Amino acid sequence: MAVDMVAPAWMHTQITAEQYDSWTAEQCAGIEIVDGIVAVAPSASKRHNRIARLLANALDQAAGPEWNADTDFDVRLQDSPLTNRRPDVVVYRADTIDISPTRPEHVLLVVEVVSPGSETTDRIVKVDQYAKAGIGFYWRIEQAATGLPIVYTYVLDPASQSYRDTEVFAGEVKTAVPFHVSVDLGVL
Repeated sequence: MAVDMVAPAWMHTQITAEQYDSWTAEQCAGIEIVDGIVAVAPSASKRHNRIARLLANALDQAAGPEWNADTDFDVRLQDSPLTNRRPDVVVYRADTIDISPTRPEHVLLVVEVVSPGSETTDRIVKVDQYAKAGIGFYWRIEQAATGLPIVYTYVLDPASQSYRDTEVFAGEVKTAVPFHVSVDLGVL
C-alpha cells in the first residue's frame, strides 16, 4: 500500500505557520509539527493521560493567579521552519491565556510523560528544542515498572541553552518551580 493512500497529501509536504494556523482544531489534534513536517503521535494510554492530568491539576493549584497549568495544546517553538510541540503539561502565564499561538516566552515549564514509542523524542529531541527556545524548566516523567512514576526535573542554563539536572522524584513531587508543588503520583 502506498504511503499517500494512508495519509493525506498535506502530511508529506512542508507547511508554514500561516497554513497551520488556518487548520481546524480537529486537524491539529494529535499532531506536532517539526521543521514544517507533520508528526503524528500515537494515542496516549489511560495511565499516561492520568499522570498528565494529575500533575496539571496540582501545578495549577500551586501556581496561584499568575500561572495556569493545562494539557493538550501547542507551544510554537519557532515559525520558520514551523515547529509546534504539544507537551503533556504546560505551565504558562495566566495573562496569555487568550494569546495564540502560545510561545516560549509565555511558558515557565513543560512536562513530557514518556510512553512506549516516545522515549527518544522525549528524552533527547524535545529537551534540546525546549532549551533552545528558552523555556526555563523541563520535567520528564518515566512510567517505571514499579508503578510509581519517576520525575526528572531540569532547569535551563541560559548561557549554554541547555538544561542541567536538578532533582529526581519517585511517585511524589515536592519542589519549587518558583512556586511550591506537592503531588502524589502514586495514586494511579
